[in-house]
Amino acid sequence: MTKKKSEKSDLGGTWWAKNLDDVAREIARLATVCNVRILDAGAIESVLKNDASVCGSANPIAFRKLRETLMMHYHIREKAVGVLGESATREVIANIVENLRERIGERLGGSSPAK
Repeated sequence: MTKKKSEKSDLGGTWWAKNLDDVAREIARLATVCNVRILDAGAIESVLKNDASVCGSANPIAFRKLRETLMMHYHIREKAVGVLGESATREVIANIVENLRERIGERLGGSSPAK
């Protein structure tokens, strides 16, 4: 029985990780379209406050979608914390950001963690 519970927990973690990854990829895509360095200090807060001044390219439709997707991310993150716990969710998100940095590079902004 313990093994089945562990397998179920692993599946739940995988499910949340996939959903968070899907949303993060969309955020990265939309941030690139809007030319927003989303990982720079204050950029996420500006987008959430509907402040398009962080955009390097004017695209109101993409910016609206970026803002909505960011709000969805925080909703999913909150649900994931309830299931996985804060630490595990933070680790999942850190891995997602690292993978996005590898694929997209500096266009996301922020400073890359030292290795």
